[in-house]
Amino acid sequence: MVTQSPAIDIREIKELPELKAIEELQEKIWGCSEREILPSLALIPLLEIGGVLIGAFDRNNLIGFVLGFPGIEDGRPIIHSDMLGVKPEYRSRGLGYVLKQAQRKKALEKGIDTITWTFDPLQSRNAYLNFAKLGVIANRYKVNYYGETSSFLHRTGTDRLWVKWLLNSERVAKRLQGQHVPMILADEFQKVPALLRVSETGEPELTNETSQGAALLEIPGNMSDLIIEDGELARRWREASRRAFAKVLDGGYTLVEFYRFERDSRVIGTYLALEKQIQP
Repeated sequence: MVTQSPAIDIREIKELPELKAIEELQEKIWGCSEREILPSLALIPLLEIGGVLIGAFDRNNLIGFVLGFPGIEDGRPIIHSDMLGVKPEYRSRGLGYVLKQAQRKKALEKGIDTITWTFDPLQSRNAYLNFAKLGVIANRYKVNYYGETSSFLHRTGTDRLWVKWLLNSERVAKRLQGQHVPMILADEFQKVPALLRVSETGEPELTNETSQGAALLEIPGNMSDLIIEDGELARRWREASRRAFAKVLDGGYTLVEFYRFERDSRVIGTYLALEKQIQP
């Protein structure tokens, strides 16, 4: 259950001073240069044509936001959620989850039933939010999607998963109601081949193990720390995971679940990929 301080207010952002605050928050959250932020002057017309910008405020101070803009995918209208960020000192309070719920509500009010976005597949906490709590699916992988940037988070490149959130699906409804039961439990992982594993030393291991129907892909639980503490190992993880995701997605699988658990005193993240004909 999400808990918040009574002072936290979730609401749409439309006024210019608050749009200016979005500029500052981008720099603080992602550590990017001024030239790489989305400016308030671009946000104004974006909102005019159907963009959705929702902020989290603590006593009128902006502490987080989610931004989406209108688009077309497969001939149908969508909202593409381009940014979701929360100040570091306010993380682990469930604000990202609350902001996504508010974005879903606004999209449905507009008659839109699909939201897409991208995220770094090696960021375990984001993967857990997206798959386990929100119920997205993904079958597209983008190599170095944003190119080179000044952000410290992008030192290993900007590979991204393109995810789809089907707002009215039973899958999403069950997760948002807390009724979802994972397709496999953590103690059943040994029954499913792992194409990518975290070794005892923390190194990536590509196994090339596949089976008809399902596959697992493990990732470190602390990629942001790894980028800072051991850049070479982080780069090896990027290269190995890129090959593993390409193998399963090019083979017609879809990522449908994400788990976090402890093994050998370290947190491990694990994706479950299923063949299309047996998706939930």
